[in-house]
Amino acid sequence: STTKEVYEDVAKGIVQSVSNGLNGTIFAYGQTSSGKTYTMQGSGSLLEGATSGQDVTENGGIVHMAAQDIFNHIEKDPERDFLVR
Repeated sequence: STTKEVYEDVAKGIVQSVSNGLNGTIFAYGQTSSGKTYTMQGSGSLLEGATSGQDVTENGGIVHMAAQDIFNHIEKDPERDFLVR
């Protein structure tokens, strides 16, 4: 599976719930060297994934995709106040 598929199937619903005010956790658990960090962070560092100038779904991990969805949700609802900490 691609990271995008994992995000769509597993994490996106959690992110949508968070955008609606619920708490959510996305936790990677598994054997050493099984790809947890790559799946969550993508290629390169977190900063590189966030500022690569490319589509987040190309190089970013679940963290980047979740952040992008959260901020897109905030942008689409200007009447609502959001607190991001």
